[in-house]
Amino acid sequence: MTMISEFKELFGAWIASVTCAADAVAGRLVRSRRILLDQNDDGTLTAKAIASKHAPAISDISFRLDRGKPSPALPADWVAVFRGSHIEVQLPSGYVMVCPLDFPAQASDFLGGMIRAQIDRLTPWTVHDALFGWSSPVTGVNERIEVTFAATSKSKVEPLLQFVQSLGAGSVAIYSSASTGASPAARIKLFDKSLQSAIGSIISLPRLLRGILLATGAAAAALLLVAAYLENSMQSEQSELQRQISQRRAALRLDPNATGSAIGLLAKRKQTTPSSVMVLEAISRVLPDTTYVTELRIEGDKVQVVGMTQDAPSLIRLMEQSPQFSRATFFAPTTRAANESGERFHIEAHISAYFGSGT
Repeated sequence: MTMISEFKELFGAWIASVTCAADAVAGRLVRSRRILLDQNDDGTLTAKAIASKHAPAISDISFRLDRGKPSPALPADWVAVFRGSHIEVQLPSGYVMVCPLDFPAQASDFLGGMIRAQIDRLTPWTVHDALFGWSSPVTGVNERIEVTFAATSKSKVEPLLQFVQSLGAGSVAIYSSASTGASPAARIKLFDKSLQSAIGSIISLPRLLRGILLATGAAAAALLLVAAYLENSMQSEQSELQRQISQRRAALRLDPNATGSAIGLLAKRKQTTPSSVMVLEAISRVLPDTTYVTELRIEGDKVQVVGMTQDAPSLIRLMEQSPQFSRATFFAPTTRAANESGERFHIEAHISAYFGSGT
């Protein structure tokens, strides 16, 4: 059961990650209508739909939220406009606390982590209870950068988030205009979240992914069955080949010396082909103890021996007397160096291919 639970968790995580990736791509391709939602100091909300060539213009509307519902109620055309749109909420300055922050210039790549680590100190809320953001860094003096930090309580905007989600909005972003000192006001994003898939109205992507995975599993099972059938067929053919080989070997054992017999050919080759080990053993028996071999080459039915000895001509006679060698001769001049105590010889001889009995 634990394995099944882990598989379900992995499967759900894979579905979620693929859905997010597909939604991100679709979000770049599918343009949602934008609605600017300004929250005034008195608590009223003013909605303005940004006109586009694909959507007709619509008059602005103002309303309040009473227990999460608009008062007065939204017209039908505005309810339709909210559905699937991107909502940009502008909070009033009274909803947001603002403070300037400065950091070393080297910390520009780590601003996010450094600011999140100070939320408990900068605000009365924890990092999980606050919506916060900061402006683009501005280079100051002494190699430092300055940013404007803005934050608000998540509980203050929760009714607004529930409202836009109940209308079927596609995504929502919350902004605040904040400034410190004489610097101009900066538009700071405090929150940005996708409320539904950009392609959710067209297809159910999780359901589609489950169908694809199930179809893939069924195809894999079919392939396994085909592979098992082919394996059984190949095993049957292999067994038949083994049987035929066994029969052939039995027939060859009945007549090992027959013409064309594979075993007979191998035996004949063994009898007629010189063995390197046996050639080396024969040379070690022929040459005297005062002779040293430095090179030994076997090419076909010839052997070439190079080394040092006290009497090179006597080696020719010794090799001729051996039944394993014949037609021994020098294939290079015999030399004696000033710093060598013996003669350097180069002898070539024919090898007698027969080195033993055929029994």
